[in-house]
Amino acid sequence: MNKIVKLEFPLTEEQVRGLEVGDIVYLSGLIHTMRDMGHARALEMLGRGEKLPFDLASSAIWHCAPIVKQDESGKWHVTSAGSTTSSRFTPLGSKMLEYLGMRCTMGKGTMGQRAVDVMQKIGSVFLNTTGGTAALYAQQIEEIEDVYWLDLGLPEAIWVMRAKEIGPLIVGIDAHGNSLYNNIRKTMNVKLREQFDKSGITPEHSFTYLPVNLTGRPRTL
Repeated sequence: MNKIVKLEFPLTEEQVRGLEVGDIVYLSGLIHTMRDMGHARALEMLGRGEKLPFDLASSAIWHCAPIVKQDESGKWHVTSAGSTTSSRFTPLGSKMLEYLGMRCTMGKGTMGQRAVDVMQKIGSVFLNTTGGTAALYAQQIEEIEDVYWLDLGLPEAIWVMRAKEIGPLIVGIDAHGNSLYNNIRKTMNVKLREQFDKSGITPEHSFTYLPVNLTGRPRTL
Protein backbone atom coordinates (compact mmCIF):
# COMPACT_ATOMS: atom_id res chain seq x y z
CA MET A 1 0.00 0.00 0.00
CA ASN A 2 1.37 3.40 -1.00
CA LYS A 3 2.27 5.71 1.85
CA ILE A 4 2.24 9.48 2.43
CA VAL A 5 5.59 10.90 3.54
CA LYS A 6 6.73 14.35 4.66
CA LEU A 7 10.44 14.98 4.08
CA GLU A 8 12.79 17.88 4.68
CA PHE A 9 16.06 18.69 2.90
CA PRO A 10 18.79 17.62 3.03
CA LEU A 11 17.60 14.07 2.32
CA THR A 12 19.57 11.00 3.32
CA GLU A 13 20.09 7.95 1.16
CA GLU A 14 18.17 5.90 3.72
CA GLN A 15 15.14 8.19 3.45
CA VAL A 16 15.21 8.06 -0.34
CA ARG A 17 15.61 4.29 -0.55
CA GLY A 18 12.63 4.00 1.79
CA LEU A 19 10.39 5.46 -0.91
CA GLU A 20 8.59 3.35 -3.50
CA VAL A 21 6.87 4.10 -6.78
CA GLY A 22 3.41 5.52 -6.10
CA ASP A 23 4.21 6.98 -2.67
CA ILE A 24 2.95 10.53 -2.02
CA VAL A 25 5.60 13.01 -0.86
CA TYR A 26 5.49 16.52 0.59
CA LEU A 27 8.84 18.35 0.61
CA SER A 28 10.17 21.18 2.74
CA GLY A 29 13.42 23.08 2.28
CA LEU A 30 15.39 24.56 -0.59
CA ILE A 31 14.56 23.64 -4.19
CA HIS A 32 16.43 24.85 -7.28
CA THR A 33 14.66 25.28 -10.61
CA MET A 34 16.68 24.27 -13.67
CA ARG A 35 15.85 23.98 -17.34
CA ASP A 36 17.78 23.34 -20.57
CA MET A 37 20.23 26.23 -20.52
CA GLY A 38 20.86 25.87 -16.80
CA HIS A 39 21.71 22.18 -17.19
CA ALA A 40 24.06 22.97 -20.08
CA ARG A 41 25.94 25.71 -18.22
CA ALA A 42 26.18 23.69 -15.00
CA LEU A 43 27.59 20.68 -16.84
CA GLU A 44 30.12 22.85 -18.68
CA MET A 45 31.36 24.18 -15.35
CA LEU A 46 31.47 20.75 -13.72
CA GLY A 47 33.27 19.37 -16.78
CA ARG A 48 35.98 22.01 -16.28
CA GLY A 49 36.29 21.04 -12.64
CA GLU A 50 34.63 24.24 -11.41
CA LYS A 51 32.29 24.48 -8.43
CA LEU A 52 28.71 25.60 -8.97
CA PRO A 53 27.67 28.80 -7.16
CA PHE A 54 24.72 26.98 -5.55
CA ASP A 55 24.38 23.73 -3.61
CA LEU A 56 22.35 21.13 -5.49
CA ALA A 57 23.66 18.11 -3.61
CA SER A 58 21.55 18.88 -0.52
CA SER A 59 18.57 20.21 -2.45
CA ALA A 60 16.48 19.19 -5.46
CA ILE A 61 16.34 20.14 -9.11
CA TRP A 62 12.89 21.11 -10.30
CA HIS A 63 12.24 21.16 -14.04
CA CYS A 64 10.28 24.37 -13.78
CA ALA A 65 10.13 27.92 -15.11
CA PRO A 66 8.25 29.80 -12.40
CA ILE A 67 6.36 32.98 -13.15
CA VAL A 68 7.88 35.59 -10.85
CA LYS A 69 7.47 39.26 -10.06
CA GLN A 70 9.73 41.75 -8.32
CA ASP A 71 8.45 44.20 -5.73
CA GLU A 72 9.63 47.76 -5.16
CA SER A 73 12.33 46.60 -2.76
CA GLY A 74 13.78 44.28 -5.39
CA LYS A 75 12.60 41.07 -3.76
CA TRP A 76 11.29 38.33 -6.03
CA HIS A 77 8.01 36.49 -5.46
CA VAL A 78 6.54 33.38 -7.15
CA THR A 79 3.06 33.77 -8.64
CA SER A 80 2.90 30.42 -10.47
CA ALA A 81 5.16 27.37 -10.55
CA GLY A 82 4.38 24.55 -12.96
CA SER A 83 6.69 21.82 -14.24
CA THR A 84 8.01 21.44 -17.74
CA THR A 85 8.39 18.05 -19.47
CA SER A 86 11.17 16.05 -17.82
CA SER A 87 11.84 13.35 -20.42
CA ARG A 88 14.04 15.68 -22.46
CA PHE A 89 16.37 16.14 -19.48
CA THR A 90 17.29 12.46 -19.33
CA PRO A 91 20.82 12.82 -20.85
CA LEU A 92 21.79 16.05 -19.07
CA GLY A 93 19.95 15.22 -15.85
CA SER A 94 21.65 11.84 -15.60
CA LYS A 95 25.06 13.50 -15.89
CA MET A 96 24.12 15.97 -13.17
CA LEU A 97 23.12 13.09 -10.89
CA GLU A 98 26.43 11.35 -11.55
CA TYR A 99 28.42 14.51 -10.82
CA LEU A 100 26.55 15.66 -7.71
CA GLY A 101 24.72 12.64 -6.29
CA MET A 102 21.48 14.56 -5.77
CA ARG A 103 18.75 12.73 -3.91
CA CYS A 104 15.75 14.26 -5.67
CA THR A 105 14.54 15.55 -9.03
CA MET A 106 11.06 16.99 -9.62
CA GLY A 107 9.19 17.45 -12.87
CA LYS A 108 6.41 16.47 -15.27
CA GLY A 109 5.99 13.09 -16.92
CA THR A 110 9.00 10.82 -16.49
CA MET A 111 12.68 10.41 -17.30
CA GLY A 112 14.28 7.73 -19.45
CA GLN A 113 16.00 4.47 -18.56
CA ARG A 114 19.42 6.05 -18.18
CA ALA A 115 18.08 8.23 -15.36
CA VAL A 116 16.33 5.21 -13.82
CA ASP A 117 19.64 3.31 -13.76
CA VAL A 118 21.62 6.21 -12.26
CA MET A 119 18.98 6.84 -9.58
CA GLN A 120 19.09 3.20 -8.57
CA LYS A 121 22.88 3.31 -8.36
CA ILE A 122 23.26 6.47 -6.25
CA GLY A 123 20.01 6.41 -4.27
CA SER A 124 17.86 9.10 -5.85
CA VAL A 125 14.20 9.58 -6.85
CA PHE A 126 12.13 11.40 -9.45
CA LEU A 127 8.98 13.03 -8.11
CA ASN A 128 6.03 13.79 -10.36
CA THR A 129 4.27 17.07 -9.83
CA THR A 130 0.52 17.16 -10.36
CA GLY A 131 -0.75 18.85 -13.53
CA GLY A 132 -2.85 21.98 -13.19
CA THR A 133 -1.57 22.86 -9.72
CA ALA A 134 0.96 25.62 -10.54
CA ALA A 135 -0.97 28.14 -8.44
CA LEU A 136 -1.12 25.72 -5.50
CA TYR A 137 2.61 25.03 -5.62
CA ALA A 138 3.29 28.77 -5.71
CA GLN A 139 1.38 29.10 -2.43
CA GLN A 140 3.56 26.37 -0.92
CA ILE A 141 6.75 28.31 -1.68
CA GLU A 142 7.51 30.53 1.30
CA GLU A 143 10.04 32.73 -0.47
CA ILE A 144 12.65 33.04 -3.17
CA GLU A 145 15.96 33.04 -1.33
CA ASP A 146 18.22 33.71 -4.30
CA VAL A 147 18.50 33.66 -8.08
CA TYR A 148 21.47 32.81 -10.31
CA TRP A 149 22.24 33.22 -14.00
CA LEU A 150 19.62 35.84 -14.77
CA ASP A 151 21.52 36.47 -17.99
CA LEU A 152 19.86 33.28 -19.31
CA GLY A 153 16.44 34.95 -18.95
CA LEU A 154 13.79 34.62 -16.26
CA PRO A 155 12.53 31.14 -17.34
CA GLU A 156 16.04 29.65 -17.56
CA ALA A 157 17.54 31.26 -14.47
CA ILE A 158 18.22 29.19 -11.36
CA TRP A 159 15.62 30.14 -8.76
CA VAL A 160 16.39 29.05 -5.20
CA MET A 161 13.07 28.66 -3.44
CA ARG A 162 12.22 27.66 0.11
CA ALA A 163 9.20 25.37 0.11
CA LYS A 164 6.92 24.36 2.95
CA GLU A 165 5.42 20.90 2.40
CA ILE A 166 5.17 21.35 -1.35
CA GLY A 167 2.99 18.63 -2.82
CA PRO A 168 1.34 16.32 -3.48
CA LEU A 169 4.27 14.79 -5.35
CA ILE A 170 4.18 11.19 -6.58
CA VAL A 171 7.27 8.97 -6.65
CA GLY A 172 7.55 8.34 -10.39
CA ILE A 173 11.00 6.69 -10.26
CA ASP A 174 12.30 5.16 -7.05
CA ALA A 175 15.82 4.19 -6.00
CA HIS A 176 15.18 0.50 -6.68
CA GLY A 177 15.02 0.71 -10.48
CA ASN A 178 11.23 1.01 -10.67
CA SER A 179 9.42 3.49 -12.90
CA LEU A 180 5.73 4.26 -12.52
CA TYR A 181 5.42 4.92 -16.25
CA ASN A 182 7.19 1.67 -17.18
CA ASN A 183 4.80 -0.20 -14.90
CA ILE A 184 1.80 1.52 -16.50
CA ARG A 185 3.08 0.69 -19.99
CA LYS A 186 3.49 -2.98 -19.08
CA THR A 187 -0.03 -3.16 -17.64
CA MET A 188 -1.43 -1.28 -20.64
CA ASN A 189 0.23 -3.65 -23.11
CA VAL A 190 -1.20 -6.69 -21.29
CA LYS A 191 -4.70 -5.18 -21.28
CA LEU A 192 -4.44 -4.23 -24.95
CA ARG A 193 -3.40 -7.76 -25.89
CA GLU A 194 -6.37 -9.13 -23.95
CA GLN A 195 -8.75 -6.84 -25.85
CA PHE A 196 -7.17 -7.70 -29.20
CA ASP A 197 -7.54 -11.42 -28.48
CA LYS A 198 -11.14 -10.96 -27.35
CA SER A 199 -12.00 -9.00 -30.51
CA GLY A 200 -10.12 -11.31 -32.86
CA ILE A 201 -7.86 -8.47 -33.99
CA THR A 202 -4.25 -9.07 -34.97
CA PRO A 203 -2.20 -6.16 -33.59
CA GLU A 204 0.56 -6.62 -36.16
CA HIS A 205 -1.91 -6.13 -39.04
CA SER A 206 -2.51 -2.65 -40.43
CA PHE A 207 -6.17 -1.74 -40.40
CA THR A 208 -5.67 1.68 -41.97
CA TYR A 209 -8.71 2.62 -44.03
CA LEU A 210 -8.07 4.23 -47.42
CA PRO A 211 -11.18 5.99 -48.73
CA VAL A 212 -12.11 5.38 -52.36
CA ASN A 213 -12.75 9.04 -53.02
CA LEU A 214 -9.77 11.05 -51.78
CA THR A 215 -10.45 14.75 -51.28
CA GLY A 216 -8.80 16.84 -53.96
CA ARG A 217 -7.90 13.84 -56.13
CA PRO A 218 -9.55 12.21 -59.10
CA ARG A 219 -11.55 9.04 -58.41
CA THR A 220 -8.99 6.41 -59.45
CA LEU A 221 -9.83 3.51 -57.13
